[in-house]
Amino acid sequence: MTETSMSRRTLFEAGTMVMAAAACIAETADAHAGKGLNPDTEAIIRKHYKAWVDKDWHTEDMLLADDFTFSSAAGDDHISKSVFKTRCWDNNAKDIKKFDLVRIFGSGNEALVLYDCLTMDDKTIQNVEYFQLRDGKVASLTCYFGAPSNYPAAVSAGRK
Repeated sequence: MTETSMSRRTLFEAGTMVMAAAACIAETADAHAGKGLNPDTEAIIRKHYKAWVDKDWHTEDMLLADDFTFSSAAGDDHISKSVFKTRCWDNNAKDIKKFDLVRIFGSGNEALVLYDCLTMDDKTIQNVEYFQLRDGKVASLTCYFGAPSNYPAAVSAGRK
C-alpha cells in the first residue's frame, strides 16, 4: 500500500475548488429549472447601458417608466426621471466610453448588475446597480458606488 501525504494548504485549496464548483452547478441547475432573471429584463438592462454609451437619451427615456425613480449614496433619494436626466445623465453620459457588464443576476423583474465603466479618459470605475422593472420598463434604479464619488463625472474630474 502506498501512502500519499497532503499539506493542509493543498487540502484547503482542493476544498475551496470543490465548493466553488458546487456553487456553479447549483446556479446552473436553478437556471435550467426555470428560475432566475427574466430574459426580457436582461435585454432591457443591456439596452440601458448601451444607451449611455451611445449618448442616446431618447432610447433611455423610452426604457424608463414615467414614474421612474433613481437613488444613490450621492444624495439622490428617489429622484424623478426629469431630475435624473438633469443631475445624472447630463453630467455623466459624456464621460462614459464603455461598460463591461461583469455580472447580471436576479429573479423575475429584479436584477443586480456589477459593472466596470471605462471613462473617456480611460479611468475605470466599478459599481453595482439594482434594477426593478414593471411592465417592460425600468421602474427604479439604485446605484451602489464602488468607492466614494465613483461615478464618471467625479472620476474624470479627479474627485475621489
